[in-house]
Amino acid sequence: MLNKVILWVLRLLVGGLFIFSGLIKVNDPVGTAIKLEEYFDVFSNDIAGFFYYLKPLALYLAVFLVVLEVVLGVMLILGVRSKFTVWSLTAMIIFFTFLTFFSAYFNKVTDCGCFGDAIKLTPWESFYKDVILMIMIFGILALQKYLPSSSSLLAKRVVVGVGILCFVLGLTAIRNLPFIDFRAYKVGVNIPTNMQPSAPLQYSYVMKKDGAMVTLDSYPTEEGYEFVEMNLKNPDALPKISDFSAWNESGDQTEFVFAGNKVLILSPSMAKFNDKNLESIHSLVKSMENAPVDVVLMAAAPQEEIDSFISSNNWSIVGLQADATVVKTMIRSNPGIMIVKDGTVLAKYHHNNTPNASEVLDLFIQ
Repeated sequence: MLNKVILWVLRLLVGGLFIFSGLIKVNDPVGTAIKLEEYFDVFSNDIAGFFYYLKPLALYLAVFLVVLEVVLGVMLILGVRSKFTVWSLTAMIIFFTFLTFFSAYFNKVTDCGCFGDAIKLTPWESFYKDVILMIMIFGILALQKYLPSSSSLLAKRVVVGVGILCFVLGLTAIRNLPFIDFRAYKVGVNIPTNMQPSAPLQYSYVMKKDGAMVTLDSYPTEEGYEFVEMNLKNPDALPKISDFSAWNESGDQTEFVFAGNKVLILSPSMAKFNDKNLESIHSLVKSMENAPVDVVLMAAAPQEEIDSFISSNNWSIVGLQADATVVKTMIRSNPGIMIVKDGTVLAKYHHNNTPNASEVLDLFIQ
């Protein structure tokens, strides 16, 4: 009886965690794909070159993995094909544990993306989380003889329904934008404010004196102390944005981006710029020519490529360069559109949902 209770608790904990983790990433499959691309880049350099050729498949793999996480979690809790489910979860957690250990030990990918952008974990925190999860899954394996040998038709239908629903939600998020934006550039935030600490940063100082280690809240002024290290006491107060910058051949243009009314057309890669809705974007740009609004093409590309694109479309707008990682964080679309007033994000649009001029102007006058 006790074994069955322990097994049921483990099934709820493991299944619930996989469902939670998967649903967060179903909300943003593009973010998961970006994280996979980071791993493929690292692995292609450090392990085997063939990982580089998986990068074009990153989005497809992301959708498959996030849906699989949720489905396996539901299957474990409902007891659908229990042994297959447990062994599948075992394979997944071994794979995830390898990824997080590799990231932590070699300091290669500093955020595993285990819970998307909703919950940030350090590489070692991610690894310890996976170790605990692996222990629980091994516990289920040890008690697998108590797992359900069959399941009801209703349970099987629930699993299929959950799988279809997660797949549809994932595709919807890809074709639009994440349903819930957990990033530092979400609608309503002021970017310059997010670039500042939320509170004064406080440090502790580890010093050595007479062979003994002491920790002080302020740096000592008297002699006899040897500095060892300095630790931040309130890391939660660090700026949420530390890498935003925009520039062109005239120099840094960050303050320009934060001044007045701006329509930012964002592209993390001009080579992958999707021109499917370029006509709608073109109409928006042309409609803004006489409005008190600066339209800016901000892209991770050489200035010559940006200027050439602007010229080829006969746009009278500003072209700025930016870091690709920053642009990918700002918006999950290439291109994407961000409406900004005095540094505050008013709205974000996937290119599939390009707004018209009246919609944009209404945002500025609200």
